[in-house]
Amino acid sequence: MKKIVLCMILVSSSAALFACGGESAQTGSEEQHVDEPEKEVQDNEESVSEEPDSVDLEDALASEQSESTEDPLSSYSAEKIGYARVWMEVTGNRDVGELHVSRHSAEEQMNPYDDGSVAYPEDVIVLSGSISADGIVTYSGNGDGTINVYPIPSHWPSPAQIEGSMKDYTKTIIEEAELVSVGAGENEDIIELIGKLKIDS
Repeated sequence: MKKIVLCMILVSSSAALFACGGESAQTGSEEQHVDEPEKEVQDNEESVSEEPDSVDLEDALASEQSESTEDPLSSYSAEKIGYARVWMEVTGNRDVGELHVSRHSAEEQMNPYDDGSVAYPEDVIVLSGSISADGIVTYSGNGDGTINVYPIPSHWPSPAQIEGSMKDYTKTIIEEAELVSVGAGENEDIIELIGKLKIDS
């Protein structure tokens, strides 16, 4: 009888221990599952914090593009750039000491030293160097990147040096006007020539 009672006590004790062990294991498993989402949230926060700010990247790229595309001629007027480009296109002389600019209106006498001269057929611009050897360019703009260049000499000949009258001589100059396309030229040359401009008032 005592053996039977002893066996029943042992069985009851084992069952109680097994139940406690299972509950403990289950609780531990639940705690582990609770910890895992917290770890995932922490990892996500670290990942987000490591990503670069897209706004900062856009600003940096915009700044670099602005610097790389900045026009070195942007600080000069279109008028001055035009004078320099025409001079380089027609003469190619960047070594001129000074580049003088004067304007002449239509109906103004082409040869100021001879009353027999015909007048300019349109408003023109005259570019010239400090000395006659630098060259001279007399032209009118067409507003489309081309100019009409009149072959006016740097020194007007006397009536004795030409065939026919001064009127015929100057009429021939108008008839021989040449249409020239003006290129952009090298920025370095254009900037140098702009610095040498002397524009008549």
